[in-house]
Amino acid sequence: MKRNLIFTAVIVSILFASCATQDHDKEFDAVYQKYIHYLILDDAQKYTVVKGDTLSKIAKTAYDKGMYYPVIMLASSHVVKDPDKIYPGAILMIPNLETNLKDESARSAIKGVILDCAGIEARRKRNSTADAMRELANTL
Repeated sequence: MKRNLIFTAVIVSILFASCATQDHDKEFDAVYQKYIHYLILDDAQKYTVVKGDTLSKIAKTAYDKGMYYPVIMLASSHVVKDPDKIYPGAILMIPNLETNLKDESARSAIKGVILDCAGIEARRKRNSTADAMRELANTL
């Protein structure tokens, strides 16, 4: 009896985690659809993910600020469904940040995607990340 109860608890936990992950994927997909058409990708660079990479680490290297990672997510929405799920070998697009920030529509989209992703991070209880993203967005 005790073994069945433990087994049931494990299965319920797995199902709950799976549903929560799918909800985040849907949230990020909605963000992508809202802003992708405004991002300028003409001179974007390709980057192949290596073991140990995170989106914020890649953004810090590319843009000097890790909180710009939603820009890479947006440009790579065909590969990235969640910032926690990138895998070695995945090919990401790294938009030219300067080009995008000079364009009013693209800059507005970048600000929006960062703010929307900050909201998702806050719902994930990642408040310090959400606060840092909001702070960055407010400079745009």
